[in-house]
Order: sequence, then structure tokens, then C-alpha cells
Amino acid sequence: MTSPIKSAEVLVVEGWLPDYAIQQALTEFKNGSYHLVITTGGSIEKGNYLSEYKNFAEVSAATFKKLGLESEKVVAVPTPVVIKDRSYASAAEFNRWLSDSNLKLQSINVFSLDVHTRRSWLLFKKLLTPNIEVGAIAAKTQDYDPNKWWDYSQGVRTIIDEGIAYIYARFLNWRA
Repeated sequence: MTSPIKSAEVLVVEGWLPDYAIQQALTEFKNGSYHLVITTGGSIEKGNYLSEYKNFAEVSAATFKKLGLESEKVVAVPTPVVIKDRSYASAAEFNRWLSDSNLKLQSINVFSLDVHTRRSWLLFKKLLTPNIEVGAIAAKTQDYDPNKWWDYSQGVRTIIDEGIAYIYARFLNWRA
């Protein structure tokens, strides 16, 4: 799902994305009218003791900086530890952070991976609309060919998992 807002001021990037998707997000940032990249994400479940970064928001923010984006254009907004509804928790934490900040935004684009983008877009829109217009941009996966997802076990698993998760977020989860 890709439905960007051309005049979006901020690119919100989900921090759990693989490096190749972060590179795609950096390209989007440079080609767009953005002033800021805001990364979201929860705690790192493996390697936490070995890393200076304790959550995906910090890892992806550091990755943007390592790829050459100026430090003042990147903000990490870590998500508190949750065991369910991680995407919702990231959107809610972004909303809390935004209300405490001095930013007065008209629009954002949420950048996620492949079919997961539809769910993230839904959740950010539920929390931010009508005050902020929310667009979505999906990074292209390298795990399978999205045009023939049924030919790849990873594609089948992703489509089924994300389909169920979207239905949960859309129809079954009381917060969405």
C-alpha cells in the first residue's frame, strides 16, 4: 500500500525495518519535501546486551545518521515495552511525543515495509486524523517477489500474517 502525501513535512519510519528499507526511506526523504525523519520502534529482543542501542527507534535513527543524514533531521521516538499491539503502541507513542513537542504538523507519511504498511497507515490515521493528514509509503521487500508472492513461502506467510493482523486492527481491536 502506497498512498503518499506529496507535501508531507515529516517522514515517520518504523524502526524495525531492514537496512535496505532504511535506504529506501532515506531516498524518499531526500526526494520529498520533508524537514524531519522520526523513527519509532520498541525494544530489541536479541543482542540487547551487546548493543549501545536498546530499541529499534534508536538503531534506525543511528542508521540514518551513518548513511549521511544530518543529526538534527533525525529524531528517535522509542516505543515502551509491550507484548501485543506493537504497531499501535508505536503510533500512540508518536502521538504522545508529537503533543509534547513544538511541532505543528499538517501532514506526515508513514514509511513501513511491504504489506505491513497498510496496517501501520490505518493505526496512525486512527490516532492522528483529523488533525494531521496521514499518507503511507511501502518499502519494496527483498524477501520475495510481491507480484508472485504465492510462489514463495515467505510471501505466503507474510500475506496471511499481515491479512490476519490487519483484520484484527481494523475490526477486532477496540482501539483501532
